[in-house]
Amino acid sequence: MNDLEERLKTLKIEDFIWIIYIGIIMLSLYSNVLERDYLINKNNRSKNKYRNINILVFTTLVIVYAYFTKSTYDDCKKHKENKYNNISLIATSLTLISGILFLYIATNDSEIETEIAFS
Repeated sequence: MNDLEERLKTLKIEDFIWIIYIGIIMLSLYSNVLERDYLINKNNRSKNKYRNINILVFTTLVIVYAYFTKSTYDDCKKHKENKYNNISLIATSLTLISGILFLYIATNDSEIETEIAFS
């Protein structure tokens, strides 16, 4: 596969990831509604839904971040002379690490005392 075909394939995957992000945004907005209901009304059902949505969101984000980290790593191997690929690899690796940490918080903070957000 030549570079142009490979880049177009990558862009098609990235288009799909943007659609995933739209779903994540909608789920996150609904999650805020549930969190608000829990905080105001102490509705445990809302709390459980909120936590489950956050776990789903951060699991999805970790998968997306892992994809971008692998893609960037592959670019680094292919284009060793491009120093910006190395910087990009560091950035995507840190994003993946932050996603893993946020997922850990979402799964282990059963009292939802820690504010977590994605970027």
